[in-house]
Amino acid sequence: MRRWQRYGADRLFVTQETGAPIGSVDLQSGEVVVADPSLEDRLRRAAQAWLRADVPELVLEVPQQATLGPLDDEERAALEAWLGPQGDETAPAGVRVRAPLRARLDGLEADGWQVVHDVPLGRQGTTVDHLLIGPGGLFTVRERSHQGRVVHVEGRSMLVDGEPVAWLRDARLEAERIQGLLTSMGVSGVRVRPVLVVGGQIEYPEGCTDRPVVGPAAVPALFRAMPARLDGPRVTSLAKLARRRTTWTR
Repeated sequence: MRRWQRYGADRLFVTQETGAPIGSVDLQSGEVVVADPSLEDRLRRAAQAWLRADVPELVLEVPQQATLGPLDDEERAALEAWLGPQGDETAPAGVRVRAPLRARLDGLEADGWQVVHDVPLGRQGTTVDHLLIGPGGLFTVRERSHQGRVVHVEGRSMLVDGEPVAWLRDARLEAERIQGLLTSMGVSGVRVRPVLVVGGQIEYPEGCTDRPVVGPAAVPALFRAMPARLDGPRVTSLAKLARRRTTWTR
C-alpha cells in the first residue's frame, strides 16, 4: 500500500507483491476502484490496515482469498467513518462500494460516449481522473466530497462553508492543459470543458448559466441531455488518441 499526494490528488494505491495492481482508494471522494472484483475484500482489508498504521507506505501479508471472511462490524464502521457510507445496499456485506463516479460515466457508453480513466498527464505524476468524450463534447471530470456542507460557486471562485478552495481553479487548469496538448497535436474545433462533481449543497448566483460544478445525482443525465457537438467518427478518433499514453506524457 502506498499513499500518493500530489497536485490536489490524495490516493491510496494497493498492489500485489508482483507489482500487479489490486486497486485504489480516493482519500478525498471515497471512491473505491478494484481491478478484479474477487480482490475486493483484500483491497478493503489492506486499506483498513493502512488506516490503523498511519504510514505513507505499508507491506501487508494477506491470507489466501478462501480464508477471508467478510469485514466485521468494527472494520466496516471504521472504513465508513473514513470513506463515508457505502451506497449499494444490495451487494454482499464486506464487498459493497460507495456508488463510484467511474461506473456512472462508463454507463454512458451505450449513448455513444467513451471514457478514459486515470489519464497520466505529463511526467510528474499528475493524473486526470476521467476524460469523457462523446456527442456533447470533451470533458475532464473530477470528484470532491463536501457532503453536508454548502458549496457556493460564482465565476471562477468556489467556497465551501464560506472558505475558499482551489478545486474549481485546478479543474479549469487541468482542462486547459488537455486543450493545449490536443492543439499541439493538430486537434482543432474541440473545446475541453471541466466538470467538478461535488457532494454537498451547491449554490450559484441567480441567472448563472455556466455551471461547471454539479452534484453526484446529475451524472450521467447531465451529459445525456447535452446537444450534439461531435459525430461518432470524431468521438472514436479522439478516444483512440486519448488512450495513447504518448499523447499526454510529452
